[in-house]
Amino acid sequence: MNKLFSNTEIAFQIKTDTELERAYFLFKMIQKEPLVRIGTAVTNFALKTRLPVEKLIRMTVFDHFCGGVTEDDCLPTIEKMHSKNVHSILDYSVEGKESEQQFDHALEKTMKTIEFAKEKESIPFAVFKPTGFGRLELYQKVTEKALLSSDEQKEWDKVVNRYQKVGQMAFDFDVPLLIDAEESWMQGAADDLIENLMVQFNKVKSIVFGTLQMYRWDRLDYLKELYERAEAQGFYIGMKLVRGAYLEKENERAEEFGYATPICGSKEATDKNYDDALRYMADHKKMSIYAGTHNEESTYLLMQLADDANLEKNDSRLWFGQLYGMSDHISFNLATQGYNVSKYLPFGPVRDVMPYLIRRAEENTSVAGQTSRELNLLKTERKRRKI
Repeated sequence: MNKLFSNTEIAFQIKTDTELERAYFLFKMIQKEPLVRIGTAVTNFALKTRLPVEKLIRMTVFDHFCGGVTEDDCLPTIEKMHSKNVHSILDYSVEGKESEQQFDHALEKTMKTIEFAKEKESIPFAVFKPTGFGRLELYQKVTEKALLSSDEQKEWDKVVNRYQKVGQMAFDFDVPLLIDAEESWMQGAADDLIENLMVQFNKVKSIVFGTLQMYRWDRLDYLKELYERAEAQGFYIGMKLVRGAYLEKENERAEEFGYATPICGSKEATDKNYDDALRYMADHKKMSIYAGTHNEESTYLLMQLADDANLEKNDSRLWFGQLYGMSDHISFNLATQGYNVSKYLPFGPVRDVMPYLIRRAEENTSVAGQTSRELNLLKTERKRRKI
C-alpha cells in the first residue's frame, strides 16, 4: 500500500505537457520564500492601483489553482477530472467582504452550487465559508458573548437566516453541505450555528458537515463533546478534518494579546491530533468523515481504518479531499483504487480570489516538504514523458 502514491503517470494523467510545465514553473517559484513575499506585495499593489495584471494572473497561478471565474467556466475541468473518477466541489473563494449585499451574493452563489450538485454526479457537495455570510468581527463578538447593539443583533439575525436558508435547501435537495473553518477567535459562533443545522437536518444521515482544524489542540475534545450531544439528541455528525491554514496569524495574535496559542506546539503534535481524530471518528457510529488532507500517512491510516471496519471503498460516509492544483498523486491514485475522492475547485473573479491564491502560495512555502514533494513528482513525470 505504501507505494500507491508514487505513480505519477496516474497522478498527472489529465495534464497536458504545457500544463505540467506550468505547474513545475509555479512550484519552483513558490519554493523561494522571498519571491512569494515580493510577488504577494507586487500583486496586491498592482490590483489596488488597477494595473492590467489580471490576464497574467489568470494564465499562471489562477488557472493552476482555480477552476474559472464562474461555475460554467469550471465545467470542462469538472468533467475532465470526473472522467478519472475524481469529483469536484465548487468553492466560491471570495474572501474579506463586508457588506450585506456581498453576503447575500455569497448565499446566492452557494445555493446555485447546491443546484449544480443536485444535477451533476461529478459534484457531490456544496460548500461555503462562514465569513462569506457575515463579518468576522461580528462572529467574534458572538463567540466572546459580547453584548450586541440593536443594529448588530439585526445583522446577526441575517447571518443566522443565511445559514438556515442554505441548510434547508441542502436538506431538501439531499446535497451534503460542507462549512469551512476559519480563525479561532470567531469559530465558536460558527460552530454553534453549524451544530444547530446538524440538529435539524442530520436526523437520518449527515447532510451538514462542520470543519475541524486539527492544528488546534482543543478540537478533539470539542469533537468528543459534540458526539455526546449528538447521542443525546439523536443526530448524525458530518465533519471535515483538516490541519489548518491560519497558523502564523493564530500564533501572532496569541502573542500580541498575551493568551496561550490554540495551535499545537509542533507539526508532530498536529499530525497526531489529526490521526487521533480519524481513529475516534472511525470508532464511533453515526459519523461521516471528509478527510481533507495532503498528508500521505494520514491518508494511508484512514484507508486502513476503513478496511478494518469492513467499509466499502465507496461508502458514502467516507470521502477524501484535496485542493485543486495540489497533491494530484493522492487524488488520482486514490480514485483509481475506487475511493470517493474530490477536489476543492475554487472559482470567482480573479481580483476577488487573490486572497485565497496568496494563502495557497504562503501555505506551500511554509509547510515543510510540501513544495519539494510536488516538484519531485513533477520532475519524475517530466522525465517519464521525456519533456
